[in-house]
Amino acid sequence: MSGAVHGLAEDDLPVVFRSSDAASLTGQRSYIRGTKFRLVLAVTAALCGALDHQVALMGLVAVFVLTICVEVWLLTGRPEQSWYDGRALAESTKTLAWRFAVGGAPFPADLSQSEAHRRFQRRLGELLREAPVSSLAPVGSIAVTDAMKTLRARSFADRKQAYLRHRIEDQQQWYTSKAAANVVNARRWRLVLVGVEGLGLAAAVLRLLGLFTFDLAGILAAVLGAGSAWLAVRQHETLGRAYTFAATELSVIHERLTHTDDGSWAEEVADAEDAISREHTMWRASRGVG
Repeated sequence: MSGAVHGLAEDDLPVVFRSSDAASLTGQRSYIRGTKFRLVLAVTAALCGALDHQVALMGLVAVFVLTICVEVWLLTGRPEQSWYDGRALAESTKTLAWRFAVGGAPFPADLSQSEAHRRFQRRLGELLREAPVSSLAPVGSIAVTDAMKTLRARSFADRKQAYLRHRIEDQQQWYTSKAAANVVNARRWRLVLVGVEGLGLAAAVLRLLGLFTFDLAGILAAVLGAGSAWLAVRQHETLGRAYTFAATELSVIHERLTHTDDGSWAEEVADAEDAISREHTMWRASRGVG
């Protein structure tokens, strides 16, 4: 076969990937939105508490009612669980699809077409049976897609090129850009928090000197607490280090795969996919998910 070698786009992956990916993104957006609302309410409560009049007290009551509603929604809806579980199922499905498409273990290229299909469907079926309800695994076809079949049918050189370019290099670039973005965001948030701490100190000194009686320091303390909580949720520093390590490991894997021949290709692809899965496992562990 000749012509341009294409990788697997998201639309080329099994429907399980698209469904669980959508569930994960929905859960992530809901969790982040709820967390933002909760932190804004905490700062608003501090502001209302600092104002000494009836309207502020009524506002404080309303803020606490809204806070309770948000907390109950987060506890009962558990959007973060859909986020984590959906992402786990989506990444596991993507790993299986790439292994199948490029002849990685347990789907080596010398395996018969019927056996490879049966093995893929069995492995994906096991993922669906083991997937938590919160991952919203679909009830539908788990068949191999046409794009996966097409790539698998190409020559070893074509499969190798597609895997290196559209899986390893794409993943490496993603980790590199995410690492850089998280490092910048971590530094930016740290500077903001230091600024708030400085303002809080100044406000406390001015109040101690009797220059004004408004509890600005208390409000800034609430802002500082909310900013610290947001930084903990986003985990910019932790992710920056993890993504940097992942990008470095993938560069080593890329070099090794470049010099891999057909005889050891299946196992080398399996090792590469295990490494990619390991990074996702570390991400889940950093968020307290087993």
